[in-house]
Amino acid sequence: MTPVLTFGLFLLFIVITLGITFWARANTRGTDDFYAGGRAFSGAQNGLALAGDYMSAASFLGIAGIIALSGYDGFLYSIGFLVAWLLTLLLVELMRNAGRFTMADVLSYRVRHQPRVRTAAVASTVTVSVFYLLAQMVGAGALVSLLLRLSTDTAKIITIVAVGAMMIIYVMFGGMKGTTWVQIIKAVLLMGGTLALTVMVLSRFGFNLSDMLGAAADNSGKDGFLRPGGRFGKEVAGDPLGTLLNKLDFISLALALVLGTAGLPHIVSRFFTVPDARAARTSVNWAIGLVGVFYLMTLALGFGASALVGQQAIAAQDPAGNTAALLLAQALGGDLLLAFIGAVAFATILAVVSGLVLASSTSLAHDYFGHVLMFGRPRESQEVAVARFSSVVIGVLAIALAVIARHQNVAFLVALAFAMAASANLPAILLSLFWRRFNSAGVVAGIYGGLGGSLLLVVLSPVVSGKVDPVTGASLSLLPKGIDFHVFPLENPGLVSIPFGFLCAVVGALLSGEKVDPERYEELSVRSLTGTGSHRAGPRRSRRRRGRRANDARGVT
Repeated sequence: MTPVLTFGLFLLFIVITLGITFWARANTRGTDDFYAGGRAFSGAQNGLALAGDYMSAASFLGIAGIIALSGYDGFLYSIGFLVAWLLTLLLVELMRNAGRFTMADVLSYRVRHQPRVRTAAVASTVTVSVFYLLAQMVGAGALVSLLLRLSTDTAKIITIVAVGAMMIIYVMFGGMKGTTWVQIIKAVLLMGGTLALTVMVLSRFGFNLSDMLGAAADNSGKDGFLRPGGRFGKEVAGDPLGTLLNKLDFISLALALVLGTAGLPHIVSRFFTVPDARAARTSVNWAIGLVGVFYLMTLALGFGASALVGQQAIAAQDPAGNTAALLLAQALGGDLLLAFIGAVAFATILAVVSGLVLASSTSLAHDYFGHVLMFGRPRESQEVAVARFSSVVIGVLAIALAVIARHQNVAFLVALAFAMAASANLPAILLSLFWRRFNSAGVVAGIYGGLGGSLLLVVLSPVVSGKVDPVTGASLSLLPKGIDFHVFPLENPGLVSIPFGFLCAVVGALLSGEKVDPERYEELSVRSLTGTGSHRAGPRRSRRRRGRRANDARGVT
C-alpha cells in the first residue's frame, strides 16, 4: 500500500507545481522576471524560499540519520548550518545593493577587465552547482527507488532521468518565479512534516526531552552516545597524530559549512528577488528563524529514530542512516505518514535541484553570453532564450553524471560544494566589497585558486583512495581497495583550501600591476552600504510599458 500512496502524493505535488510553473511562464516577460522573479517577492516569501533552498534532502534525511547513528556529533552538522546564516546576514544587504542578478555582477562592478572576471565567476558557479546537483540527483534515485520499492538498476536510472526532466521543466518554463513558488511550497511542506514528526515523537515520551535522549542512548548500545567524539575528532588510542588529524578534519568541515553558505551561487541569486535591501535583510531573518527551528527539530527526529526504531534497523535499511526519518515516520504513523514524509523528501529534492540549475543557467546566459560574448549589449529575448537552453544543457549533464555515479557514495560532494564556495567565491566577494586595492587579476586568481585547490586536495585525500575499514577491510573510498595515491590526510579540504583561496586573491591583486579605479570603489562602497543607485523593482505597468528597454541588459545599472 505504501508505494501506491507515495506515488499518488508524488503525482499530486508534481501536478500542483507544474501548474504554478506554467502560470509563471505566462507571466515571465524579460530578464527581471526570469532571473529575479520581477523583484516582486516580499521578505517573508523570499525567506521561505531561502530556507527551502537551504534545507535540502541531505539536511532532512542525512542529518537525522547521522544523529540517529552517531548521537551528539550528528547535531554538530545542524549547528554548523545554522551558524552559517549569521555570516550571511552580515553580507546580504551589501550583495543585494551591489549586484543585479548574479554573483558576477558584484565582482565585476569596480574592475577593469570584466570579461575575465565574469568568465571565472561562471566557471565557479557551474562547478559548485554541478557538484551539489550530482549529490542530490543520486540521492533522489536511491530515495525514490526505496520508497516505491523498486530494486532494479533500471528503475533507479528511470527515477534519476524523471527527476532531471522535472527540474529542467521548472527552470525552463518557470524561471525564478516558478522556482521560488516551488521552494515556498516545499518549505511549508517540509516544516509541516518535520513539526508533525517532532510533536508525535516527543508525545511518546511525555514531551520530556531528557527521557527521549535517555532512551536513545540506551537503545544505541554505545558508550558516550550523548557525548562528543563519536563521529568527529575521534581519539585514537596510542596514535596522537591520528587524533590530531581527526580533530583538524572536523575543524575543516565546520569551516566549510559556516563560510560556504554566503558563497553558494543559488543562495546569492535569491538576494536579488526582493525589491530592496531591507526586504533582503528580512528574508535572511525569516530564513534564520525557519532554519533554526528546523535543525532543532532534526534533534528530535534523529534521537527519536534511535529510541523508537533502533540503530540496527536503521543501518540494515541504509548503512549511512538516510532512511532514519522515514522509518521513524512509519513507526509513528504507519504507511500513510511514511508516504507523506517520503513525498516531502521528494519535493525537497526537486526544489533544490531546480534552484541549482537556475543559478547555473542564469550565470551562463547573463554573465557569459550577455557580457562576454555580446559585450554587455544583448537583447533581453536573446538572453532569456540562452538561459532556457542552458538549463537544458546543465540538466542533461547532471542526469548523465548521476546515472554514471548512481552506485557511488557521493555524500561528500555536498561538503565539497560548500568548501569550494568558501574557497573560491567568498574571498572574491569579501575583497571586492572591502579592499580598495583589489582588482580583476585578484578576482580571477582567487576564484581559480580556490576552486582548483579544493578539487586537487579532495582528489589527493582519503575520500578518493586509500581509506580502508579497519574491521572489514573494505574500501571506504571512491576507488576500490588496492588503489592508494592519497597524500593529503584530511577528508575535508576547507582548512587548507579556504586560506589558499584568500592567499591567491591577495597575491594575484598585488603582483598584477593592474591599476584600480578609486572612483568605482567609492561608488561600490556607497551603493552597497546605502542602496543608492541599486536596481529596484518598478510598478508592473510601468515596466511593461517600457518594454524592458536595452538599458536593463547592461552590466550593473
